[in-house]
Amino acid sequence: MQKDLLEELRKITEEEQAILNGRQNVEKERYTSGKNFVIDSRKLLRKGKLIEIRPHTRFVHFPRHSHNYVEMVYMCSGSTTHIINDRERITLQEGDLLFLNQNATQEILPAGENDIAVNFIILPEFFDHAFSMLEKENILHDFLISVLSQDSSHSSYLHFQAKEILPVQNLLENMIWTLLHKKAGTNTINQTTMGLLFLNLSMFTDAINQDEPDQYEQTLVFSVLKYIETHYKNGSLTEAAEEMEQPAYYISRLLKKYTDCNFKELLQQRKLQQAAYLLSRTPLTVDAIMEHIGYNNSSYFHRKFREKYGCSPRRYREM
Repeated sequence: MQKDLLEELRKITEEEQAILNGRQNVEKERYTSGKNFVIDSRKLLRKGKLIEIRPHTRFVHFPRHSHNYVEMVYMCSGSTTHIINDRERITLQEGDLLFLNQNATQEILPAGENDIAVNFIILPEFFDHAFSMLEKENILHDFLISVLSQDSSHSSYLHFQAKEILPVQNLLENMIWTLLHKKAGTNTINQTTMGLLFLNLSMFTDAINQDEPDQYEQTLVFSVLKYIETHYKNGSLTEAAEEMEQPAYYISRLLKKYTDCNFKELLQQRKLQQAAYLLSRTPLTVDAIMEHIGYNNSSYFHRKFREKYGCSPRRYREM
């Protein structure tokens, strides 16, 4: 990270000075008005803002809490140890990125002076523009949304080890700089930067930390979804399992757990997504599109397309 920016983030805050002066606990009133320790975005976000940053509070144990927003933690230097959902112990190292949705609980062990982390406080609607930059007809896009969704029952966090991914580091530093200096008119810039961040992260599924059981499973799911993205025409569960070096039944069980669909359903979903894309973006005939995505039964293709999109392929193109 750029030296001047890091030094700015390293400054002792008023809250941290009180802790150094002898305060033993986090001042919960700074974060919430309720009985339960749910950190309230209204306490941390300026009125009308969808995103804000604040350096993580050092020198003190941060007790178990949840958030009414999506939190993104970026480790600028040093390390911090987080306990997620009372069971997963994650140590963020320099360059790591942690996404927590509103279902996740978090506890943070004391950090030292040189352990600099930045917390992004993000309202869900901030992601609208970012997700619109991803190809909408895309199962990886759908999975990312489910992870960050409040309703997600399977995945409540993602941990990326992104130190070696230069585009990710640059995008995060840019976003921190604009938010730290509170420049006017940067909301669209930051939303676009977040979209570029997701585009880059979706390319690096191997950067997801595989040390924790849930993260290992998520890595496999990401990898299978990427396989489906590129092999939707003739892909098979057997071939995907061989590429992942895992039993087919295990891959099938993970897909059902994290996406509520089996391999065949996801493959069909991707075929139809690609058909819709080609109908709206190319002059290819319906028959040519059907052949391109791997269907050889016209009536079956038309029936499945109508089930998903509520109209025929020709009507979809007209609309």
